[in-house]
Amino acid sequence: MGGRFTVGLRAMVLLVPLLGAAACAGGGGQTGNGAPVASMSTGDLGAAVANPARTDAERARDAYRHPVETLTFFGLRPDMNVIEIAPGGGWYTAILAPVLAEHGKLRVTNGDPNGPPESGGTKRARALLARFAAAPATFGKVEPIIVDWKSPNALGPDGSVDLVLTFRNVHNWVQAGTFDTVLADAFKVLKPGGILGVVEHRANASLAAADPKVISDTGYVPESFVNEHAVAAGFKLAAKSEINANPKDTKDYAKGVWTLPPTYELGDADHAKYAAIGESDRMTLRFVKP
Repeated sequence: MGGRFTVGLRAMVLLVPLLGAAACAGGGGQTGNGAPVASMSTGDLGAAVANPARTDAERARDAYRHPVETLTFFGLRPDMNVIEIAPGGGWYTAILAPVLAEHGKLRVTNGDPNGPPESGGTKRARALLARFAAAPATFGKVEPIIVDWKSPNALGPDGSVDLVLTFRNVHNWVQAGTFDTVLADAFKVLKPGGILGVVEHRANASLAAADPKVISDTGYVPESFVNEHAVAAGFKLAAKSEINANPKDTKDYAKGVWTLPPTYELGDADHAKYAAIGESDRMTLRFVKP
């Protein structure tokens, strides 16, 4: 996601089986009938990135978001049961869907399309469903789910999912006061040995940056803040990557992270300057459920 919202819940979690960590690097899994499933290769992911359901605007973001490298780091395999939380307009969904269509399963959380017609959440929910309906060859097997975060099994039965993903949503949870709830639900739904993966706008390390109001105003979150809350939920940090780092990002803009592309909150003001910086500096974290 990465957008700026004043209400609602945004999530950040990813899971891969711990024993599957080695398989993600080299070995494959099995289908329900015992037939072997090849492990994910960069070629497979490259084909998914190239699929025609992705828009030119989405492809323009690949240079900043590194989807092949990011999903490889998270250990995606085509036989996994995956949940993507708060997918926004479906930027990563359009890549995940073809990978998982044959042997895996992809569910994405979505707002209520039957909510108040003027609500931003309702409009986004309808837009995502319309996108799925317009490209059934890519999205036909994706299952949208409306999540009740007050439910004891908000994301599904305990220990039932291999991988839970979220991208650039932690700041929204912090703003809404729901970050710990999302982490707890992600921990419950993951299988033992699963992995929690996070991509988020990274703040400079400081006590001030960890203030929820500062996070809400700027969209940047300290890496230590994410780590501490994930560990408190029961996860262990397995690995982190600088795949999505951007040393050009000074993180001191009048409109926070939304000053940078693709939002350009300041409009034409210093547009070339912010375009040259590119998208935000981001942490890429992989946690494991013991």
